[in-house]
Amino acid sequence: MKEYQQTYRKNFSLVIIFLILITAALGGALFLAYKLTSKYVENEFASQKIEVLEETIKPYNDFFQNKIPEISFYQGFLDSAQAAKYIDKIFTKFNFVDRVVFYDAAISNQTIPDGIRVNNFSLGPKAVYQFARNLDQDSIVLFKKNQTSSTFVLKTGDEFNKMAIKFSGFIESADTTRALSDSDRFNVFYSIMSQRITYMNIPRREELKIYKDLMKTQQKFSPFYELDMFSFYLNPLKLKIKNTRPELYQSITIKQLVYESLENNSDIISNDLPLSGPFSDYKLYFSSSKSFLQKEINTRFMPIAGGLFISYFILVLIAYLIFRNLNINSKLFKLQYDFINNLTHEFKTPVSVIKIAGNNIRSASTLSDKERLHYGKILDEEADKLNDLMNKLLSFTQIENKAIKINPENINLEIFCQNLIDSYQLKYPIFDISCAIEGVEYFKSDPVLLGSIFQNLIDNAYKYSRPENKILKISIVKVKKQLVLKFSDHGIGIPAKDINNIFKKFFRVQNEYNQQGSVGLGLAFCKELVKFMSGSIAVVSVVGKGSEFTIELPYDI
Repeated sequence: MKEYQQTYRKNFSLVIIFLILITAALGGALFLAYKLTSKYVENEFASQKIEVLEETIKPYNDFFQNKIPEISFYQGFLDSAQAAKYIDKIFTKFNFVDRVVFYDAAISNQTIPDGIRVNNFSLGPKAVYQFARNLDQDSIVLFKKNQTSSTFVLKTGDEFNKMAIKFSGFIESADTTRALSDSDRFNVFYSIMSQRITYMNIPRREELKIYKDLMKTQQKFSPFYELDMFSFYLNPLKLKIKNTRPELYQSITIKQLVYESLENNSDIISNDLPLSGPFSDYKLYFSSSKSFLQKEINTRFMPIAGGLFISYFILVLIAYLIFRNLNINSKLFKLQYDFINNLTHEFKTPVSVIKIAGNNIRSASTLSDKERLHYGKILDEEADKLNDLMNKLLSFTQIENKAIKINPENINLEIFCQNLIDSYQLKYPIFDISCAIEGVEYFKSDPVLLGSIFQNLIDNAYKYSRPENKILKISIVKVKKQLVLKFSDHGIGIPAKDINNIFKKFFRVQNEYNQQGSVGLGLAFCKELVKFMSGSIAVVSVVGKGSEFTIELPYDI
């Protein structure tokens, strides 16, 4: 027995060690998950800025790739009114375009004032207009041919001259037998400077051949061919910043490329990403406080922590179930051990008495009638004890396995109770038993099973009462569709801590009345009988004053 208990103690310690290990693992997992989540958020802070940049410059890309090339659709035939309509659409859609200068130019082999001339090729402006939001009408025309008050100043003509020289150089060496490549289109007809894009409309291949012939050969004066050029002045500070990751970036601004924050605040995390093209002198500047990012870290960490805690509680539940099963097994082992000891004692006592009586009979040469009756009574009583014990064990097993059937009969309750009372008073003359029946005469049930319930509860009342208080009052009353049986004794009572266990198999209340052995099946057998008969049993007890068992059985008559 000691060895068995030590084994269970080791099992319990293993459960405790398991709980300690999974708790430590939970702590480690939470720490590691938090660190990894923090690192992941920091990495996203550094990497997701590209997504913000792409969304922010998407309008510019649309302007550069789609809106500017529309100029070539007009093939140089835009006048100031048409150019104004085109530019109004740009101002409406693209807020970052501050000002547009429109060069209405001409190409010919004739000399064009204020233009450039390469061999026989001339390219010069006919008029220059500027457009801006809320611009006075007087400021629109910067230069117009044949107006004496208008001069093509260097500031106005610088950008035009650069594009004209580049275009003339291209015409000089152009291969007019093939279509323009994307590289030619970009290098010749675009000029991208800081905060400015200049674009010249792209002539058709036939026109390029004409321009090359004008440059290379002597011809009669040609007509003036139209060519349009636009300079778009852009303001990067008017780009609309689209913060696609507001959970990461608390503040996003556009700063000059050389900008460095003068704040020496260790709580601020910052990063930047340079813009490109005409905005290359500027950058997107990202900043967030650590407390701001901490909210995002916590938001992402909580589901992970929740999953870890769920896993932890599942493991704790498993540990608890293992511990409970070990505890139940330990208690079951103790109950079985006590049951075997008590059952052995219960069998051993009658067997010993029978053996002694048998030896006395065998060793006696003659027996008087008194001796014969005495030994016969002893043998009969002890045999009855053994038979009763065996029947109880067998009946209990049959009931648990539902191997018996109820054989109902109409029982006259008064006769039934009186027969039991008479038999017990013959057996125990000092036992005061009374029965009160109210509102019912017959009860349809199995008399054998009902008798077993009565016998167990009467035996308990007698056994667990002091000699001067061996009193039992039985009451039977019909309440609605239930037959209520109450067994009230003046016994020693049942401690509150044992009330929930007295109907369990092999359980015995530890007191002086159980020192000489008890199998612990009486009340358990009684409960199984009541349950088998579709009833219920309950007990109310006060230590030192007695107990009252209440049984409710369905009344079918």
